[in-house]
Amino acid sequence: MTDTAPVALITGAAHRLGAHTARKLHQRGWNVAIHCRSRREQANTLADELNTLRHDSARVVQADLSRAAEVEALAQEAMAQWQRLDALVNNASVFYPNPVAEATLADWDTVMHTNLRAPFLLLQACLPALKQHSGAVVNLIDIYSERPLPDHPLYCASKAGLASMTQSLAKDLAPDIRVNGVSPGAILWPEGDAAIDESYQQSILAKTPLARTGTPDDIAGAIVFLICDAPFVTGQILSVDGGRSLNM
Repeated sequence: MTDTAPVALITGAAHRLGAHTARKLHQRGWNVAIHCRSRREQANTLADELNTLRHDSARVVQADLSRAAEVEALAQEAMAQWQRLDALVNNASVFYPNPVAEATLADWDTVMHTNLRAPFLLLQACLPALKQHSGAVVNLIDIYSERPLPDHPLYCASKAGLASMTQSLAKDLAPDIRVNGVSPGAILWPEGDAAIDESYQQSILAKTPLARTGTPDDIAGAIVFLICDAPFVTGQILSVDGGRSLNM
């Protein structure tokens, strides 16, 4: 018997904002397809947690979003899990500095393919299922899509492209599918090679009217609002940034 719970595919859902979004949608009664690239163990742990709360309500799907063939396979696998798809959250992205004098073709391909091409190809592959259920798409943008961050030209360009594509697709796919974006400010500080020092963190907070970082639930809540509670909203990009975009 086919499960009648609505289904969301969330990319980059093994940790950080994606995992919080998966939990919050799950709390609303959704089944979730948890995408990961390399964090399979974390994704499995999250799926086990959610399946303990409600049987067969979470599955893990793995793919490298920089590879077009894997994006297509991801879409097919996610849709096959419960024979439906009601929402797509394009959360996964890569973020690291690539100063113009040092950026390589490989950097271009990695950033653009993951942050911009993959959301388009994934939506394209999921289109029939989303249309069947009057689905919703939420793309994770960034406040730097409007006012670029120094030494991140590829990342900023990819997010600006995603913002424009969000609005374009909202026009093209209406009235069957709603497409919106969420643009985070300072929520979780970058990790690994993209990490920033404490003094720079403080300079960011000094420009944020609410004078603090947000929480992952602030972003997850905005995503869930756009999917579940905003049936007359499409083509919008909601800044969840503590007012920082006012002072950039």
